[in-house]
Amino acid sequence: MIRRLLQSILVIVGVSVVVFVITRAIGDPARMMMPLEASDEQVEAFAQRMGFRDPLHVQFWNWAKNAVRGDFGDSLWQRRPAMELVLERMPATLLLCFTAIILALLASIPLGILAALRPGSWLDKLTTSISLIGVCIPDFWLGLMLMLLFAVSIHLFFTSGYGTPRHLVLPAVTLAARPWGRITQIVRTSMMDEMHKTYMVTARAKGLTEQKVIISHALKNASIPIVTLAAWELTRMLAGYTIVVETVFAWPGFGLLAMQAIEQRDLTLIQADVFLVALIVVAMNITIDFIYAALDPRVRLA
Repeated sequence: MIRRLLQSILVIVGVSVVVFVITRAIGDPARMMMPLEASDEQVEAFAQRMGFRDPLHVQFWNWAKNAVRGDFGDSLWQRRPAMELVLERMPATLLLCFTAIILALLASIPLGILAALRPGSWLDKLTTSISLIGVCIPDFWLGLMLMLLFAVSIHLFFTSGYGTPRHLVLPAVTLAARPWGRITQIVRTSMMDEMHKTYMVTARAKGLTEQKVIISHALKNASIPIVTLAAWELTRMLAGYTIVVETVFAWPGFGLLAMQAIEQRDLTLIQADVFLVALIVVAMNITIDFIYAALDPRVRLA
């Protein structure tokens, strides 16, 4: 775990370098951040004030020194500290992502187990078909259809906003559709592999109930690929996959904030957003390593 922590520090440093280099490599940052009608004199004055005319290594040192303290400068769009704006949006995105992954797990694990227990049955075929639809259906289309049906037609939920369960349900279900489909398939496949192993026969021969055999033995041993996929889906959401859903439902998360920052050409805000996402992804990866070690003792001995 110490080695993983040291590797995570290197990843964060690498992300910082990439973010800094890309924002300088795509063109003159002063010209991109200033209005199109700004004169050359105004652009040059802004570049001098922001330090964009300093040598590149000096710019990076000043930027990294401030980034360590969480200071990415002020957003040119909203005239407020960039990291403060991103942190304000973080609870909304975390709520949406964790709700979506919990919904996906609650729906996929029982269905995957039932399909694995009856391979080739109508339930297995139906589960496989529906899970493939969940994987293939576009998020923006699903979100709009759910909005049209449950918000516009029957007024059960809200089309946009944040703050109550009625605001949360539609975006969470939309975001959960793809992870639900993938996790259902991996639960089915993993459980089918475990059901035919020798230790399952031994567990039944010892007189254990079928429910205990399935839950305590088969599901636990099949949990590593399930946890891996669920963690990957959650990490992908936090890394920016929520942008489409947040945009459709006007959900005030940092995915929508990143889109708005790009539209406003606010490089300061973009850098703060990307840096925070990198920290969250690294923290998720470390957490998953601990979960692996708790689920499978062989991981601790590797």
